Amino acid sequence: MNSEKVVFGFFILLALTLNFGFFIGDIDNIAHHNVYELFAALVVSLIATVLKFGDRTHLGAIFLATSLVADLQLLMAALIWGYAAHISAAGMDTEATVAVVSFSGGALLANIVSVVLLLAETMTVRR
Repeated sequence: MNSEKVVFGFFILLALTLNFGFFIGDIDNIAHHNVYELFAALVVSLIATVLKFGDRTHLGAIFLATSLVADLQLLMAALIWGYAAHISAAGMDTEATVAVVSFSGGALLANIVSVVLLLAETMTVRR
């Protein structure tokens, strides 16, 4: 068993599940979306991105691209949350909540593509 592949798969799946956990719930109800879960999803997604830098294959480039998209989407969600919660006079209103959840939904889609690619790569590997 290759421990590098185990760690790689672990972080890809963890990024997906954390992002899904944050995304699920009413899109306009802030009580259904935890800021710490968004932060954890962003950190794990960044770790997964760093792990993808070593792969020089074409599939590795696609893995990196999907991870960068997820990172960008989660970073935008975090920035909107931070602006709305700490700078904006309106606070974390419905509009800001919908924007944050929508960006995390985009990251979720990128994470799903990454997991599908991981499964496809796993199926094609021969012993």
